[in-house]
Amino acid sequence: MQKEITLDKLVRWVGAILIVFAVLYLVNYLSTVLLPFFVAWLFAYLLFPVVKFVEDKLHVKMRAIAILITLLALLVVIGGIVWLIIPPMLDQFKLLINILNNWLQQSTDANNITSWIQQRINENRESIEEFLRGKDFRDLLQKATPKVFSIVGQTASVLLSVVASLITILYMFFILLDYEYLTNNWIKIFPQRNRPFWQELMVDVERELNNYIRGQGLVSLCLGILFCIGFTIIDFPMAIGLGVIIGILNLVPYLHTLALIPTAFLAMLKAADTGQNFWWVFGLAMAVFVICQLISDTVLTPKILGKTMRLNPAILLLSLSVWGVLLGFIGLIVALPLTTLLIAYWKRYVTREEDATPNVKHQIDHET
Repeated sequence: MQKEITLDKLVRWVGAILIVFAVLYLVNYLSTVLLPFFVAWLFAYLLFPVVKFVEDKLHVKMRAIAILITLLALLVVIGGIVWLIIPPMLDQFKLLINILNNWLQQSTDANNITSWIQQRINENRESIEEFLRGKDFRDLLQKATPKVFSIVGQTASVLLSVVASLITILYMFFILLDYEYLTNNWIKIFPQRNRPFWQELMVDVERELNNYIRGQGLVSLCLGILFCIGFTIIDFPMAIGLGVIIGILNLVPYLHTLALIPTAFLAMLKAADTGQNFWWVFGLAMAVFVICQLISDTVLTPKILGKTMRLNPAILLLSLSVWGVLLGFIGLIVALPLTTLLIAYWKRYVTREEDATPNVKHQIDHET
C-alpha cells in the first residue's frame, strides 16, 4: 500500500535535508579548525590499546603517566626508523658530492670554467648594462616581488602547521585521558529516539575500521619485505631503508609510488659510482617495482584485505578507483571502509537481507 505523504512529513524531510546541508557547509567552513581534532581522535583510537597495555601489564595506575610512556615509546620507534633511513641517505649525498668533484677535476674544461664565464661577461657588458636599465628588467622585478611575498607566506604556513601539530598532540592527550567516557557518552548529543541508529552506525564503523587497519597494515608489512628482498637481490643502494619507506607509505594505498623519486636518484648514484649504464640500473629497480606491485595487487590485497573486509577482489579494486576519483587522496584512505559500510547498509535497509547483529542490538539495549 502506498503511504500518504502529508504536509508534516514533507516539512520534516525538507528540514532534515536542509540540516544535513547546513552541517556539511559548517564542517567545510570549520575544516581548518576541526581537522586537528579529528586527526587527534584517530591517533587516540590507534594508541588507546597501547595505553591500556601499559596500564594493565606494566601496572601504571595513572592514565597521564601511561600516555606519556606510550608517546615516548612511539618516539623511540619513529627515531629508530629515522636512524635506519637518514644516515644511509646522508652517505649517498656525500657520495654524490665526491662523484661531482671527481667529474669536475677530470673534465678538460673544468679549470677554464671561471675564465670562460668572465670572458663572456666582458664581451656582453654593454648588453647586460642595457638590460639592467631597461623596462624588461623593471617588469621582471615587479613580477618577482609577489613571489617573494608568497615565499614568506609559505614560511608562515609552515609555522602554522607546526602549531597545529602541537594542538593535535594536546587534543590527543586529553582525549586519551577520558577515552572511555567520551566513547560511551558521545551518543547523548542525539535525541533519545535517534540514538539506536547512530549507535549501530558507529559499531559498524569501528568494526570495519579495525578490519581495514589490520588488513592494510599486514599488506604494507608484506610489501615492505618484498621490496627489501628485491632491492637486496639487485644490490641496490639503501635496499633495506628504501623497502621500509615503501612499506610505511603503503599504509595509504598506492602512496608508495612516491618512492620512485628517491629510487631514480639512488639509481643515478649507483650508475655514476660503478660505471654501469643508468637505464640498466633504473630498469632493474623498476622491474622490482612492477613485480612487487603485481604480487600486491593479485595476491596480497585480494587475499588479505578482501578476506578481512569481506569484499570480492574486483569490487575492492573498483572501490579504490571510484573513491580515489571522487575524493582524491582522502578517497584512497576511506575507500574500503566506506564501500563495506554502504554494502552492509544496502543489504540491511534496502534489500532487507540482514538485520542488525546481536552485538549491536545488545549495545543499543544497554544504552537505552
